[in-house]
Amino acid sequence: MKLIAIGDNVVDCYVDEKMYYPGGNSLNVAVNCRKNGVEKVSYIGVFGDDDKAEHIKRSLDEEGVDYTRSRKVYAPSAQPHVILVDGDRTFAPGPRDTCQHLFSIKVTREDIEFIKDYDICITSCYSNLEHELPAISAVCRVAFDFSEHLDDDYLARTCPYLWYGFFSGAEKSGEECREILKKMHSLGCRICGATRGSLGQIFYDGNMFYDGVVEKVDQVVDTMGAGDSFIAGFLTAHGNGTDIPGSLRYAAGRAAATCLVRGAFGHGHPLD
Repeated sequence: MKLIAIGDNVVDCYVDEKMYYPGGNSLNVAVNCRKNGVEKVSYIGVFGDDDKAEHIKRSLDEEGVDYTRSRKVYAPSAQPHVILVDGDRTFAPGPRDTCQHLFSIKVTREDIEFIKDYDICITSCYSNLEHELPAISAVCRVAFDFSEHLDDDYLARTCPYLWYGFFSGAEKSGEECREILKKMHSLGCRICGATRGSLGQIFYDGNMFYDGVVEKVDQVVDTMGAGDSFIAGFLTAHGNGTDIPGSLRYAAGRAAATCLVRGAFGHGHPLD
């Protein structure tokens, strides 16, 4: 299986520790899929022109993720601030006018030819790529992370082009999650999933609902990126032919492993 991620890259700045770590939903999924053994993984994003962007690229080099189709702009990297409270991360506003705030990707004909070589393309609501979903879905199965962006107009705009759709349902009841999953599927999304933190997951394929599992961690270090690791685990397993229950079990294990690492996938750097 081969996967390409298109979208956001940031540095998560842990202000109390004076460290930053590479991150971003799409980038995290790419790196974790490569860690999971996916044979070929690429990332297309917009990099800034600062030292933080160079650190992200070095981290991708070390993890074996290709980024040759990415763009570079004259703007600083996005730098959300993070405060840890008992291992759970809380975000605070970072600088504005960064490359993630100012620029979005225009998918070119050459990009489409590049994407054709991959089995799954993962992007998210933070990637400003909704207008490109029709072109991408014509050549590749699309996976999309909605986070909590679930209004009717947004679902109608995106779901017709998706093979996989994920959202965060931690603040919703099981019945609310099931109704959203059914709506997503009715709009065209083939396999839909709600992640619910310690409550596990609920997935739907149009025929039946599947309840996932939670793998316990004795000592949580940092929950940053655990949801992205779950998505990467599910796409890795299911993309390689594992059924939905088996893919959920594998994904839960990968999410648990991420909770033992600082940052979304390590590679910490002193914060200037």
